Amino acid sequence: MKLFLQRYLPDPQHLRTHRKLRFLGELLHDPRLWHFSRRPTVRGLAAGMFFAFVPFPWQMLLAATAAAWLRFNLPVAVAMVWITNPLTMPPIFYLTYRLGAWLLGKPPQDWTFELSLQWLLQQAGAIGLPLLVGSLVVGVVAGTLTFCTAHLFWRWYIINKFRRRRRVATCSG
Repeated sequence: MKLFLQRYLPDPQHLRTHRKLRFLGELLHDPRLWHFSRRPTVRGLAAGMFFAFVPFPWQMLLAATAAAWLRFNLPVAVAMVWITNPLTMPPIFYLTYRLGAWLLGKPPQDWTFELSLQWLLQQAGAIGLPLLVGSLVVGVVAGTLTFCTAHLFWRWYIINKFRRRRRVATCSG
């Protein structure tokens, strides 16, 4: 499990020296941020999933900052944000907007998504509150489900690993 995660996640040295993360300073040198044990990794997955649904352009910085301050696995939190990318953002944010409009009891407006800060600022008044409410609700639900699922999967994996080890020990002994 750890080798799989380490193979596909950003390199810790690259993240420590990333120019946009310099403001975190010495926090980035805490070894707990880079450790792939169950608690920090599962929490990093959940935090990254939450921040993936935040409709602001600095999702990775928000996830990295939260991971550094709360001592979650930073590469995992940053990587989970990539769920929302230029291909997935339009449908995700459209659906979160529709959910937010429904929750607020407002009729949804017709709009087309553009991947730019200028578009976001122009549309903030018309779609901002429903988009924010829907995104936060989906982020909390997705983060919670990710936490529970990852925690259960990790536990299942470890239990099965011990069972296999015990079977091998009893068969060879």
